[in-house]
Amino acid sequence: MKGKHQGVQRRLLEINPRALFMPCGCHSLNLTLYDMANCCVKAISFFGVVQCIYCVFANSTKRWKILQDHVDGLTLKTLSTTRWESRVESVKAIRSQAAQIKEALFKVAETSEDAKAKSEAESLATHELENFEFLLGMKFC
Repeated sequence: MKGKHQGVQRRLLEINPRALFMPCGCHSLNLTLYDMANCCVKAISFFGVVQCIYCVFANSTKRWKILQDHVDGLTLKTLSTTRWESRVESVKAIRSQAAQIKEALFKVAETSEDAKAKSEAESLATHELENFEFLLGMKFC
């Protein structure tokens, strides 16, 4: 939106060439946090696992139903590049219901006919959700 050549900034400058562009402070902070997280290999891996957990359930209505049957409170959310709060909400849902999500992943591994989903769910439940670095990452988010 802020593009000098095709965005809102260009349109405003066409109307008033002396107008100043002032970026939103919150948006700039979110982009800074996003860039910081993308500089750390551990953070990239951590948020990659969070996104994989979401994708396993979100890619199928049957799997989403399994998640809803096992989880009562917060629901999983996808990650956003510009909204850091969405990442916090995603991690909060996993942190507060890790045991139920793990059970749901095992249920997906048992019942899924899709070999890829079955393998991903089993790997996430047995390896990633029990990984010390992942657990530590959930504590800090």
